[in-house]
Amino acid sequence: MEAPIRATGILGFTLFSLLFFVCRSSPLHNLFISNAERRIDVTSHIVKVYLTLKVENAGTTPTSEVLLAFPPTQVDHLATVEALVTKGKRKKTTLVRLDVKPTELPDAPNGAKYFTIYLANPLNSGESTTLEVLYLFTHSLEPFPAEIGQSESQLVHYRDSALILSPYHIKQQTTFIKTPSTKVESFTRVEPTNRAGTEIKYGPYEDRPPYSFSPILVHFENNSPFPVVEELVREVEISHWGNLQVTEQYTLVHGGARHKGVFSRVDYQSRPTLSGASSLQHLLARLPPRVHSVYYRDEIGNISSSHLRTDSRKSELEIEPRYPLFGGWKATFVIGYGLPLQDFLFESSDDRRYLNFTFGCPLLETVVDKLTVKVVLPEGSKDPSAVVPFPVDQHLETKYSYLDVVGRTVVVMEKKNLVPVQNSHFQVYYTFKPIFMLAEPLMLASAFFLFFVACVAYLHIDLSIRK
Repeated sequence: MEAPIRATGILGFTLFSLLFFVCRSSPLHNLFISNAERRIDVTSHIVKVYLTLKVENAGTTPTSEVLLAFPPTQVDHLATVEALVTKGKRKKTTLVRLDVKPTELPDAPNGAKYFTIYLANPLNSGESTTLEVLYLFTHSLEPFPAEIGQSESQLVHYRDSALILSPYHIKQQTTFIKTPSTKVESFTRVEPTNRAGTEIKYGPYEDRPPYSFSPILVHFENNSPFPVVEELVREVEISHWGNLQVTEQYTLVHGGARHKGVFSRVDYQSRPTLSGASSLQHLLARLPPRVHSVYYRDEIGNISSSHLRTDSRKSELEIEPRYPLFGGWKATFVIGYGLPLQDFLFESSDDRRYLNFTFGCPLLETVVDKLTVKVVLPEGSKDPSAVVPFPVDQHLETKYSYLDVVGRTVVVMEKKNLVPVQNSHFQVYYTFKPIFMLAEPLMLASAFFLFFVACVAYLHIDLSIRK
């Protein structure tokens, strides 16, 4: 009886020791951050966070992963996370982009969410590396008060932590918050805290254990407009006859403090700096070069308040809505343009054709809540596939146009919560036989031929009952 009990005890002790060894040798226990500097830019409605981490490996085994932790309230507004690593010394330093992917860890404290940074080379014992991390938040500035008059300034709340949330021990850390102006109503103090001009400094703080958190609230003036595209549908139609037609349907809203009271056009035009300081007056769209046949219209018709500037590298379309947008106001409009096909359609090594185009919104400094990109392939295209540099929802549709028989395949890609830095290129691959280009001309020629045959037959056939 004692032998089984002793064997069970030895087995339990062995499993406990193995588990303890694994926990002690995990990257969470091996790594620590010797210095961290975070700079938060809240000058616009897109919150930009620049984080510099000096990571050291104090364990005995190399590691290739570094974890980033975010509170659950920020993950819902997180648009993108990018990481770079510095290589070299002094003047020969270079930045190398690293892969960043969301990670699920069991027993995360207080519902924290994680992202894993995959290092290019393993970090050996006793070595250190410096990471440059950029992440952006949308809808993180809360207007307070929620409603303002036409001549009032827009005040917002920003909530965060004076301490960097991290699963690692941080020896020293500092946080800087940059506001758009010196008009700061109030801010939480976590000593040491200093304010100089438009910058609030928290820290330096030393020897903070993992998952340290100290909530702060900053109340300041931000009169920049908050353009938010609630829904954008971009349709890119490929024609092998030499044209690429792009149609963009926008539902735009001002996401700042809601406007209250009556709008006065006289005050708005006579005192533009005081009346409607946070209103949205114009937008700038960055279009590809060699654009042609540009139009800008809404449900009423064409909108003439637009200016197009083109050169060999880019095209810029400056548009003005029919009326200035205040907080809570919406506008719907359509932008369309054509492009030469040879600039965007290419052939791959396996004799497949592929479209190389930009994924995102061409409007600068805008947040897109929902983006749908539809690539309409020519009729007869087969085996479509899309390559996008980030996760998107994909599915196929069928669209019928003039003289179509079986319809055109449409590759549909959807993504939510986009920011301008995600305007990167994507590719859509497909196979197409050139013989299908003759289908519509032959149908037209056959239709005209049959029509003329019918006319000739009608004129030469005698349908009368007389002899």
